[in-house]
Amino acid sequence: MQRRTFLSAAVVATAGSFAPKSFAQSNPKPFLIKNGEARFGVHTPYKGINPNDVKISGKDTNGQLAVFEYIGHVKEGPVLHVHNDQDEIFTVVEGSYRFRVGEKEEVLNQGDTIFLPRKIPHTWIQLSDKGKLIYMVQPAGKMEEFFLKMNELKAPPTEEEFQQITMAHGMKNVGPPLSLD
Repeated sequence: MQRRTFLSAAVVATAGSFAPKSFAQSNPKPFLIKNGEARFGVHTPYKGINPNDVKISGKDTNGQLAVFEYIGHVKEGPVLHVHNDQDEIFTVVEGSYRFRVGEKEEVLNQGDTIFLPRKIPHTWIQLSDKGKLIYMVQPAGKMEEFFLKMNELKAPPTEEEFQQITMAHGMKNVGPPLSLD
């Protein structure tokens, strides 16, 4: 009888070690991030100008997703880039944006949502004077760390430095940003 108990316990323990992280995770405590605040109190402005704050951290979700709020004060956007391991979902809260996903371009306005699958090059540009996006990356990957690293820089990086930073954080730059033309 003891042998059967031992074998059962061994099988359960072994199976548990292969369970997805979501099964192993304990339930996190609910939290609230007020308007204008960032998770853990750390703001990460994009290019030093546009607030790009973590609202839900990968640390909160066992790495399964991260949610950001971007407030655009300038008509700009990121370079054309690709994430090999992450999907992104953007919802326009305010203003209008033009997104490029692969070869297709779409104009999004307040309330519109777009899904950007992993492994497909994409970028966007803000078309309006002011804009606001809520976006999610799934899984969380190293996006939070990427924005923290970029925020630490005292001067804009060279193209080579920028490519090294993006690659170290799970992305690859593959082209220029969109223009307003």
